[in-house]
Amino acid sequence: MLANAAKAARNWLVMKQSNRLAEFLPYRLSVTSNAVSQRIAQEYRNRWGLSVPEWRVMAVLGDSGPHTQRELTSMTIMDKVAVNRACKVLEDRGLAVRRPNAQDGRSHLLELTGEGAAMHSQIMPLALEMERRLFARFSDEEVEAFRSLLGRVRAEVDDLDADDIDSANFGIG
Repeated sequence: MLANAAKAARNWLVMKQSNRLAEFLPYRLSVTSNAVSQRIAQEYRNRWGLSVPEWRVMAVLGDSGPHTQRELTSMTIMDKVAVNRACKVLEDRGLAVRRPNAQDGRSHLLELTGEGAAMHSQIMPLALEMERRLFARFSDEEVEAFRSLLGRVRAEVDDLDADDIDSANFGIG
């Protein structure tokens, strides 16, 4: 009987923790972001043979011009290895090219080639249409509020100082 009670207590704890996880906003944000990214990535992969990191690098370059890999890593918030691989693939496919960086001889600037810019201009209308469809059932006010809230959350991430968190309150040893 004691074993059954212990098992029931463990099951209850697992259920309670999973419910907490389902309500944990950073988790929900991550899962939602992954779902949206995967759906969009499917289109980019099928139509242009691009992975998510490759498209993100292309999007930044197409939107704001040449950047170093370090800048691209910072701007996309991707791992530097993923950015490096994406840059290499884009170069190998002739969609981007490296040029010497006049400001820093130790680094290079990556920029889209004519072919890369042409592909970017084909992808952007699809990206915007997918965004339109994704938010079609939201009012303009809801979309703007969502944009604003995402911006605020992103800014808070930069200001979040883990040293100020009392881990004793979170069961962390």
